[in-house]
Amino acid sequence: MKEKRIFPFSALVGQEEMKRALLLNMVNPRIGGVLIRGEKGTAKSTAVRALEQVMPPRKERNCLFHCDPDRPETWCEECRKKGVPKKDEIREGRMKVVNLPVSATTDRVVGSIDIEEMIKAGEAAFAPGILAEANRNILYVDEVNLLEDHIVDVLLDAAAMGVNRIERESISYTHPSAFVLVGTMNPEEGELRPQLLDRFGLLVEVKGERDPEKRVEIMKRRLEFEADPEQYCRKWQAEDETLGKKILEAQIRLPEVVWTEEILALIARISIALEVDGHRADITMLKAAAANAALEGRRAVTFGDIRTVSRLALPHRMRRNPFEEMGVDFSEVDGIIGQFEVRA
Repeated sequence: MKEKRIFPFSALVGQEEMKRALLLNMVNPRIGGVLIRGEKGTAKSTAVRALEQVMPPRKERNCLFHCDPDRPETWCEECRKKGVPKKDEIREGRMKVVNLPVSATTDRVVGSIDIEEMIKAGEAAFAPGILAEANRNILYVDEVNLLEDHIVDVLLDAAAMGVNRIERESISYTHPSAFVLVGTMNPEEGELRPQLLDRFGLLVEVKGERDPEKRVEIMKRRLEFEADPEQYCRKWQAEDETLGKKILEAQIRLPEVVWTEEILALIARISIALEVDGHRADITMLKAAAANAALEGRRAVTFGDIRTVSRLALPHRMRRNPFEEMGVDFSEVDGIIGQFEVRA
C-alpha cells in the first residue's frame, strides 16, 4: 500500500504563532504541549501532522518505549533490567505524532494485561496502549474538547507523573509515558475542562487569513500538493530538512541559555499584574522564552522573548467569569516590558 504523503510543514502559509508554539515544544518537550483553538479549515491538524517532516534524529533503545539511552532515570523496567545498552541495542529514531482518537476506550489508551499470553507463559504480560507508544513522542488529540471525562482523567495523571500505571485483577504494570500533549479544537463545539486546559503549556487562537494574497497562496499550494503529493513534498524537502537542523541545534543550545534576575522579575510582575492563578504560567513562560532564544540562535533570554511567549502562555490562565471569552490585554503586558527595557 502506498504511503500517504503529509503536507510539508515549511509550506504552511501564515499562522506564525501556531507554528512557533509547536516548534518551541520540539526544542523543549517539557514546556507542556500546546492547545490550538480555532475555526474549521485553518490548518490546525495539518500543522500538527506536518511536524513529523521536521523532527530531528535522536537516539533510542530497542524497546517498546524508545527509551533515551542517556537518561537511565527514565528507562522502562525492561531497560533497567538490561542495564547499560550495547551499541547494537541503540538505534536512530525520531519523534513522531501519535493519534489519540476521541472514541478510544480506556484499555486502548492505557493498555491492558494480556490474559492469553499470561496463561501461556505463566506470568503477567503487558498489552501496550496509546500511552506506551506516546512516550517521548507527540500525543495528538483532534477535537480534544470532546474527550470522555474518564480519558481526560487518565491523560491528566500521565501528564503530571510522566508514567502510566495499569491495574488489572491484582496485577499492576508501570511504564514511562512522557509525551508532548497537542490538542486541536473548535470552541463552537464545546469548551475544555479547566483541569485539562491548564495542563497545556501554550495556547494559540487561530483564524482564517484575512490577507487576500495569503489566501490565494494557500489555494495554490494546496491544489499543487493534491495534484502530485510526492513531487510537492520533494519540492519542500530541503526547507523541512533545514528547519529540522535548526531544531536540533536549538536543542543542543538550550542547556546553555541563561537569564538574568531582571527577566525573572519581569515574569513575576506580569503574572501578578494580570492576576494569573498559580505559578505554572511563570515557569512555562521562562521555559518557552529559553526555547525561543535557543531557536533564534541566542544563549540569553531577552525581554523580546518574554514579549513573544507571553502571547502563548497567558491567555488560558487568566481569571475570567463563566461564558467570558479568553483574552489578555497585551498592551498592559507590553507596557510592563517597556518599563523594564527603559531601566535596563
